[in-house]
Amino acid sequence: MQDIIKKLDLEEYIQNLSANFARVKSVIIQGDINIHFKLINEISNYEFKSPKSVDYLDNEIMKLKKDGSLKLDEIYEFIKIIDYFIYLQRFNLEGKLKEWIDKIIIPSAIVDISNSFDEKGRLKQGIDDDYDRVEQNIYNNKIAIKDAMKKVMSTKKIQTYLVDHQVHFVNGRQAILVRAGFNHFLKAKVIDRSNSGFFYVVPHSIENLRQASDDLTNLKEEILYKISKRFSNIFAKNLMFLGFINKEFDRLDHYLARVNFAKIDDKNFILPKSNSKVQKLVEFTHPALHNAKPVSIDFSKSVIMITGVNAGGKTMLLKSILSATYLSKYLIPYKANKDTKIGHFKDIVAVLDDPQSVKNDISTFAGRMQEFSKLFHCTNAIVGVDEIELGTDSDEAASLFKVIIEKLMNKGIKIIITTHHKRLASLMASYADVELIAALYDEENRKPTYEFLQGTIGQSYAFETASRYGIPYDVVKKAKSVYGEDKENLNDLIHRSSILELEYQKKLKILDEKIKKHDNLINTLQATKDDVDNKLNTYKEELSKEYKDAIEMAKQAIKSKDTSTSHKLLNEAHKKKQSIKEQKVNSTIENLKVGDRVKYNETKGEVLSIKGNKVFFQSDDGMKIHVPISSLKRSGNPIKVKPKFKKTSLAKVNIQKPKEGHVKLDLHGQRVDEAIANLDKFISDSLLNGFEEVLVYHGIGTGKLSFAVKQFLDTHPSVKSYHDAPQNQGGFGAKIIKF
Repeated sequence: MQDIIKKLDLEEYIQNLSANFARVKSVIIQGDINIHFKLINEISNYEFKSPKSVDYLDNEIMKLKKDGSLKLDEIYEFIKIIDYFIYLQRFNLEGKLKEWIDKIIIPSAIVDISNSFDEKGRLKQGIDDDYDRVEQNIYNNKIAIKDAMKKVMSTKKIQTYLVDHQVHFVNGRQAILVRAGFNHFLKAKVIDRSNSGFFYVVPHSIENLRQASDDLTNLKEEILYKISKRFSNIFAKNLMFLGFINKEFDRLDHYLARVNFAKIDDKNFILPKSNSKVQKLVEFTHPALHNAKPVSIDFSKSVIMITGVNAGGKTMLLKSILSATYLSKYLIPYKANKDTKIGHFKDIVAVLDDPQSVKNDISTFAGRMQEFSKLFHCTNAIVGVDEIELGTDSDEAASLFKVIIEKLMNKGIKIIITTHHKRLASLMASYADVELIAALYDEENRKPTYEFLQGTIGQSYAFETASRYGIPYDVVKKAKSVYGEDKENLNDLIHRSSILELEYQKKLKILDEKIKKHDNLINTLQATKDDVDNKLNTYKEELSKEYKDAIEMAKQAIKSKDTSTSHKLLNEAHKKKQSIKEQKVNSTIENLKVGDRVKYNETKGEVLSIKGNKVFFQSDDGMKIHVPISSLKRSGNPIKVKPKFKKTSLAKVNIQKPKEGHVKLDLHGQRVDEAIANLDKFISDSLLNGFEEVLVYHGIGTGKLSFAVKQFLDTHPSVKSYHDAPQNQGGFGAKIIKF
């Protein structure tokens, strides 16, 4: 991972992101990228303070598992995490962020420990009476020592021997600095000498006070040990919760670091799409460049061949495409327009360096062949190759790489190439899925423009570049003659082609703007038509109501007076009513069937069966779930090739988020049937909440309930393992279950 970051010149950028973490970690964020993206967007709507720096706590958790005691500063590292989640719970959160934070229920005993510390990690007054008394006595003793020192220094006889009137701290003890001969007037112990030959001494009169200070300090340490042990015992009883919240804090730290990093220079998050056909950079700026021109390029096709002027930005364009892909893959924000569209790739491969190595006895070309051979084992990858012709004959290489590229294209691998091989570019130009991109050159000012033109081959401008960097004119002129008139004519043709392509692109841009205006006009007209239709339908419905009222009145007239006139009016009313066609808004109900592609929230999958108003379907990541039919939508993105999953027995989960999430369940006093039903629901809720480990109390008793719990756990498809709990967590009367 570090290798690709270095190759793409992203080291400094990733370091700047990492500086926002509360504790150092890899920038890779595990889990569902769509859920991460949604939570990051929701967090962006709030102004949260940054969490305090937190140490790694894996060793502390292991110590608690072994019934060890933590020190107060180790306990406070957990409290930093607890305090931050308590802080978040004070906000009026919404959406998925609220769902996530609400399921983190902090045990009251842990909250009490949190309230025992102040902002600097020190114990508050009132937590322990013995501790408060010792602290007060230590303070009083320091005042007494200070007063005794002042009294000694104010003695007239010692004034002559004092170097200064300060109290010095030497080797952790308070001392005064005196000249030689002080012992005639002052009984004191020498504890050190200054560079000037003076003596640091501790008067005997305060020795007893100093000894009392040492005794108080030792007593304080004993009290702190007892407090730490008490807190550690509470932590041990809530060990699974601490492991869970420690993991959730790392996840939250990823989100907060990215949000804070995005605010600098107004960066954007670009979510990669697995099935996106359109892939393009819009106004992208590579993080390693300063004051660079933003790049906008379409790289939707399978192969992108970048040709053109030397030092014109070909390599940086290649790195830009790979960098944007890498940053999007791990939800790292960067500077680009939100219209940027990036695909999701399993592997990102950069073949950029000269692999030649004397130590490994390998040539440039042989090293490149080794790197290319690995690509044939890749799937769903994007590959960048700089100077593909490096290290061998250009004509032979053109033929070889043409076949290699064709093979990789057929495997669905996207390839970005920079090359000076006009022959290779011309061989590949006939493919519909190959995009040619030329780096442009400003001939008038004789320098690269660092701009790119799609759809054409670019000139290398080797002779012009040589002249620009000081090669004598006569050398360049002779080189042109050696190069040959026919090849120079080819360059002219390429140049004219580039000019035509540039003009075509300008005209196409104008045409696109006109089409856009036309589409906007059509949309406006359609909206107006819909509005008129709605008003017309409303008017017709009002008329229909009036005619219904008239019919009702006519019916009443029939019952009362002039029968012939009433029938005539009734017939006329019926005729008028029939001439009106009411238009009603149809409420479409999706008629799903087995095999249809559907979407539940952000999860896509395929219908397996339908029973009443419930649908049983399998998501693309392999999970089979029951959901109400009303919660589904059709998905218009069928997957062409189903991923191969290992055969595992998958749990059927009823997708209904529980209102609360607990890591413990107590089955004491319950009948077997009732206990097993509660255990089943508890496991389902735990899986939905993301718990990896839970604790279930069943007691010992007659052993009937314990046996039933074991039987149920043995057959549950989502339970990986279970074992008796440690003695401090229930022993034989409880089970720790892992998923």
